[in-house]
Amino acid sequence: MKAAVFYEPHQPLRVEDIPTPTPGPGEVLVRVAACGLCHTDLHYIDHGTPTFKKPPLVLGHETAGTVAQVGPGVAAFQPGDRVLLPAVLSCGDCRMCRMGRENICENMRMFGNHIDGGFAEYVVAPAKDLFPLPASIPLEDGAIIADALTTPFHAVVYRGQVRPRDRVAVIGCGGIGLNAVQVAALQEAWVIAVDVIPEKLTLARRLGAQMTLNPREVERPDAYIRKVTDGGVDVAFECVGRSETQELAVACVRPGGRVVFVGYNPEKVALNAARIMFRELEIVGSLGCRPVCYPRVIDLVARGYLRLQELISHRFPLEEINQALDVLRRGEARRVLILPGGPAANTRPQ
Repeated sequence: MKAAVFYEPHQPLRVEDIPTPTPGPGEVLVRVAACGLCHTDLHYIDHGTPTFKKPPLVLGHETAGTVAQVGPGVAAFQPGDRVLLPAVLSCGDCRMCRMGRENICENMRMFGNHIDGGFAEYVVAPAKDLFPLPASIPLEDGAIIADALTTPFHAVVYRGQVRPRDRVAVIGCGGIGLNAVQVAALQEAWVIAVDVIPEKLTLARRLGAQMTLNPREVERPDAYIRKVTDGGVDVAFECVGRSETQELAVACVRPGGRVVFVGYNPEKVALNAARIMFRELEIVGSLGCRPVCYPRVIDLVARGYLRLQELISHRFPLEEINQALDVLRRGEARRVLILPGGPAANTRPQ
């Protein structure tokens, strides 16, 4: 099969032929319709963030496709079924899993990190972790649900605990941030979206933001947000993964407010501990999504409450994955899809 293989940081991915995997007991072989590009992939390639599995490794953790073959003991799926692969696989047995926090499983495995991922024509996955995709959701677009939609859903609903009429700031309107906007809007929150790219702010308004802010257009973005929200937002979501935007998130919440770090940042952040203490601020992290939420998110998409197609800005064949990564590097993309089989006629409902 064709796959885009990661060999070492600061080098392009190599599109080459590798053996097609065979599903073992309890596993399913999935023909990949689409796999989304994520900034996490850039961390491995551009910044030297180590992967758990030593390269060579097939990256990609936002995958949707069709079942091609089932392994021994699999009864829940059959060839031809449309499926979604979650970004993170959990063991179901550890302390965190038994507490209902499978997204931080002590034995977690992530596609494109611990095991080969979806930048390939086929990928093997445990049948217990797959989710059926209804025919009403375009198969290619469904890849967005795997991470770019479920991750902000978990962040907004469970880690941010956003409630109706809360004032919310979403800092960074890439794929994760834009979905945080529409999930917060679905929770009936008042949302201000923050980004430096005007086109992304325009889309944020279409997805439910009541106000937008380009921080380059004001002298003090934190003071501006506190002014327009009468003292600060109730919850701020940092969806970029940069020290300066994480500091902005902390600075723009009201006393007693909550800050949720969604973006990955390996660097240290300078935070004012006295401000956090004196104002009783809460700072929490958010990683991925619990498996129990996937059916709910899929249903919200199927019924039109959450939108996918506006989030997809680019589609590339597998052979052009390095060009796709350049688009992501330049900040031009909302979400980029890699199509290992090329655009398929049957990926959209008729």
